[in-house]
Amino acid sequence: MTSLQPGSASEAAKRPDPETVTLSGYEVSEVYGPDRVETLDPTAATRPHDRIGEPGAYPFTRGVHPTMYRSRLWTMRQFAGFGSADDTNRRFKYLLENAKGTKANTGLSTAFDLPTLMGRDSDDPLSAGEVGRCGVAIDTIDDMHRLYADIPVGEVTVSQTINGPACVIWAMYLGMARERGIDWTSLGGTLQNDILKEFHSQNEFIYPPEASVKLVVDTIEYAGRHLPKWNSVSISGYHIREAGSSATQELAFTLRDGMEYVEAAMSRGLDVDGFAPRLSFFFNAHNEFFEEICKLRAARRIWATAMKERFGATNERSWWMRTHVQTAGCSLTEQQPLNNIVRVAYQAMAGVLGGCQSLHTDSMDETLGLPTETAVRVALRTQQILAHETGVHRTVDPLGGSWFIEGLTDQMEADANDIISTIDEMGGVVSGIHKGYFRRAIAEASYRTGQEMEAGDRIVVGVNAYRDGNEDRQVEILQIPHAVETDQCDRLAGYRRSRDADTAARALDAIRAAARAGDNVMDALVDASIARCTLGEMVQAMADVYGRYSGGPEW
Repeated sequence: MTSLQPGSASEAAKRPDPETVTLSGYEVSEVYGPDRVETLDPTAATRPHDRIGEPGAYPFTRGVHPTMYRSRLWTMRQFAGFGSADDTNRRFKYLLENAKGTKANTGLSTAFDLPTLMGRDSDDPLSAGEVGRCGVAIDTIDDMHRLYADIPVGEVTVSQTINGPACVIWAMYLGMARERGIDWTSLGGTLQNDILKEFHSQNEFIYPPEASVKLVVDTIEYAGRHLPKWNSVSISGYHIREAGSSATQELAFTLRDGMEYVEAAMSRGLDVDGFAPRLSFFFNAHNEFFEEICKLRAARRIWATAMKERFGATNERSWWMRTHVQTAGCSLTEQQPLNNIVRVAYQAMAGVLGGCQSLHTDSMDETLGLPTETAVRVALRTQQILAHETGVHRTVDPLGGSWFIEGLTDQMEADANDIISTIDEMGGVVSGIHKGYFRRAIAEASYRTGQEMEAGDRIVVGVNAYRDGNEDRQVEILQIPHAVETDQCDRLAGYRRSRDADTAARALDAIRAAARAGDNVMDALVDASIARCTLGEMVQAMADVYGRYSGGPEW
């Protein structure tokens, strides 16, 4: 099993048949046996088979829990966000109602609209035409109250997909909980808050990389002090993969981003075993079925080894790589969208066989627009069928010991570690961002895959083959009325008129003072949320100190 570097001369001269090569460039042999997998040799003097280990035991190749899904199914996390806070609140309640009766825990995951993701208020001129379109518009703590109205946030875990202004959105959430009289120690959930991958792939950054990492460490520190059940950062490979990376690049870049946060937190003086157990991850489940399974198995082994040997963590929970998985939005097609149900089902199966802790299944219509209720219900039913009808939960790591699976896991681990070493040599992730390394590497991988699809070497059903039936999209599309934007802007104007302007101004000054002093900004942000400052005002208060980032010299 070999891998070819995308764009290299050797690849051009020796491009194998794509039918025998994975999406990441691994050439797959016709058959595998025990002679192909060193880690399965129990007689080896150095006992390399210990790298596979047992479920729930270091290095966690086979899963972070001894019994995995036999005792507890994965969390079925449902993603929603569109229009106003009231619209999304209704969708949340619909999802919770449809999840009743399952043995799995149910979590809510919140999608925010583009202005919110960029830290802009809905009435900002740059927000025009985008309010509520690709997620929910949240400008104020009052919006946060409406978003989670009548939802027991002290009992249901909540995930928030936000990065650049993550600390501000989280402060509004915490302020909302305080005003509802909910003890923060009961709050469970995850703040995505992975700003490094924004510089690699998604572009929703606000401040320079150095200041951005500082804010992530602020949330890590704050959660450690006040919210023992909260995951303050979800280190995300998902968007790296959606931008066109290979599975191996997603694996390496994600884990090295995580190491960058660990280094930054330890540099502040935080005890690694005090914060590392609450770090979590977020990976993509793409089309290459076995590659996706092996990616998660390799990720657990790399992370456990790094935490133990590189950072000196002694708490076993610090070694765990707990991960959420989402099926690949970029793999879904506008053509023949009903086919996407099948894609999502086997991608979800890969995530489960790989040992994820929570899972989101995409809706079949996401490539056309925001999901309809029917599409969302089908996506949830896909997970429930997987959990209750396939038997995948009955044994732990059922593919463990497969010669092919273990061989591919070893190869992906070795190649990812090579990439991690390259990033180390260039001075770390922030240095690599300034040098443009990550964007170039992802672009090269994306270009290779695009070439194969254009040439018809990679068949995509309904797109470059089997195109009969593309005349009718076959699904309805959810439309967001323009009134959502005008109503939100009117509501925001009334909010500003009704607040105490002097109190809000003093709260914004306190944010600037904390940022200038290099202090943790979270207390000031929570106070400002309760003082009725808006998202855009709090983001700008920090920008007054940190500045705004438009990209490095090579971008």
